[in-house]
Amino acid sequence: MTDSDSLSLRIAIDQLVSVGEDHYAIWVLESPFPGGYVHHDCPLDDELMGIWQSWREFFSLRGLPNVPHVPSAYVPQFVLEDSLAAMLPKTDQPGSRTSRLMQGMGIALWRWLFSGVIQQSMERSMGMAMGQDKPLRLRLELRTPKLINLPWEVMQAQAGRPAVSLSQKILFSRTTSAVDPLPPFELDHALRVLLVLGQDVPDPSGTENRRDQGQVLQLQDEAQVLTNILEQGTSGIGRGAFNKVHCQVHALVEPDPAAMIRELESGQYNIFFYAGHGVPAPDGGLLFVRSGNPLNGTELAQVLTRCQIRLAVFNTCWGAQPDQRDRQVIPRSSLAEVLLHHGVPAVVAMRDSIADEEALSFIQLFAQQLAERKPVDQAVAIARQHLLTLYRFNQPAWTLPVLYMHPDFDGAILEPVQEDVTRIPGEEYSQQGVALRYVENPTAVWPIHDGFMRIGRLPDNDLVISEPWVSSRHAEIFCRNVFEAGTVQPNYFLRDASRYGTYYYLEGQWHHVHRDEVPLSLGMRVRFGSKEGQPMEFVIE
Repeated sequence: MTDSDSLSLRIAIDQLVSVGEDHYAIWVLESPFPGGYVHHDCPLDDELMGIWQSWREFFSLRGLPNVPHVPSAYVPQFVLEDSLAAMLPKTDQPGSRTSRLMQGMGIALWRWLFSGVIQQSMERSMGMAMGQDKPLRLRLELRTPKLINLPWEVMQAQAGRPAVSLSQKILFSRTTSAVDPLPPFELDHALRVLLVLGQDVPDPSGTENRRDQGQVLQLQDEAQVLTNILEQGTSGIGRGAFNKVHCQVHALVEPDPAAMIRELESGQYNIFFYAGHGVPAPDGGLLFVRSGNPLNGTELAQVLTRCQIRLAVFNTCWGAQPDQRDRQVIPRSSLAEVLLHHGVPAVVAMRDSIADEEALSFIQLFAQQLAERKPVDQAVAIARQHLLTLYRFNQPAWTLPVLYMHPDFDGAILEPVQEDVTRIPGEEYSQQGVALRYVENPTAVWPIHDGFMRIGRLPDNDLVISEPWVSSRHAEIFCRNVFEAGTVQPNYFLRDASRYGTYYYLEGQWHHVHRDEVPLSLGMRVRFGSKEGQPMEFVIE
């Protein structure tokens, strides 16, 4: 599923065990030009590790395992200031120390990674991307677990330049080569999300970090909040509305793992979203989906891969954190890595604890960008920019989401908009703006794309209605083009295929249609399955 038009630079880092503990090999595995496949060996930079030590003390919200050798357990303040002064201009602005530390960490990471021939390969790749007016996909593969916890997302070339994960000219993600080729799959016409809310109390072992202690999640309310955020973020209102698709969400609250797996297998979901408690563990962590019945990451990976989930999102504080034993990081043990190694195309997880309001802000804009048909890596970058705007550069919120992508995945989940469709002379574009919307909630809008919509309870419908009187495949709305006075006029019809029928309001009263079709006119109201159902109306937006 690699996009033949995209430019990609994939870089791998591994430890040179035979040379020494702190020596690493950096090489380019994929380049947009033949001479870009280069290799560079270098020791771990003491200056980088000193800044990392201070950065971790300021910005880590939970205890992290020790990563590569730090020259001393204590980095003298004057050494840190000298390092930052060499990279950044002096400023006396309030809060400048944390901003300087954030920038210093990013610049130190960039300088260490992009040195020598690696820098030359990067610069030429960026030049090619700029010349072709395309983003460059930068994918980083960390083959040694010692470097997993470093905040690579904050890398920046120099002071005043954006961090690599905030840029839309460079789309950054982490990746791995130790995966099977991605099987081909068709792009979808809608976002279909299975939302799973896990156990509503912290893990009794006490291993969850202190920001979660004493907080009992109100799961039913949280499920509704998350559902509303996902659906409202893709409501089709506003700029670019007709390029959007709607996000259909099915929520499970504290499900039995077997029930969750059955739902994944019975529906046709393309996104899996989990919010709840859990802990790191060697097999991808433990998700406390239901009290007394945890699910490990490897078990989840098997079912997500089998059900062809394109994207997994985890609103947890540990999803991108590897497990550790005796203060040593266990390779390929984070939930995100395990899912990627099993073949899930894209995983978004958190590097550290994230506050509820931060997570919800990220999720809403991320869903909105996906609904506008942005690739996953670009959607993450835009949502990350939103976090930075809301919570400031010198706060860790924008650094927390970590994106892992399969090397064959180009980030596309939805079909692109067909902008060059040949049309019959006289045909109007107005049919693109036809939609169904709730009468009582006019912001909940479902555009009817390409003159066709499927309605029912199953998640593979274009409009999913969970009311008990609605059938699995209840009805269809379709368009017939009719020539009138030398022009093409779109005429819409509702075809009922349900058990209980559909009600429509015409000439001051409700009428019933069952296993038949009826023409739709603008402003007509319908109820699916029962007169008690929520009324919807047929409109042009």
